[in-house]
Amino acid sequence: MTTIGILSDNHSDWSPGIAEALAGVDAIIHAGDIGPYQIISELEAIAPTTVVLGNTDGDLPINETAVTTLGGKKFFVQHIVEPYRLEAPLRERLNRVQPDVVVFGHTHKPFCETVNGILFLNPGSVTRPRGQHPPSLVRLTIESDELKPQFIEM
Repeated sequence: MTTIGILSDNHSDWSPGIAEALAGVDAIIHAGDIGPYQIISELEAIAPTTVVLGNTDGDLPINETAVTTLGGKKFFVQHIVEPYRLEAPLRERLNRVQPDVVVFGHTHKPFCETVNGILFLNPGSVTRPRGQHPPSLVRLTIESDELKPQFIEM
């Protein structure tokens, strides 16, 4: 069994509740709009971390996209993704990469749907949600080849 903490859009905010909610995970994915690089260090102190650049991250020395394999599943991570309206370059890249999961952020709203055989997962904003959604992140468990996302309200 593998457990992955997935978060996005904290925009420089870091509360102790984030570290508590991520305690015990095997890996972390952050889908952008992080804030200062120090927050990446905070995440790395909890578990190995994959991060991507968000639209407010300026010139942090990280990539706009990442591909990682965790628990036998391939993850594609990019800050801005519209699952039902993929732009041609992204659609072509996903066809090449063939991920099991696409992790994204930007909207500050939770999203978890399978589209064309790929699980698209937005954990919502861990500190600044929009609409009626509470702050949230996801603990994703991979067990017996099954993906089990659990949204955690902060």
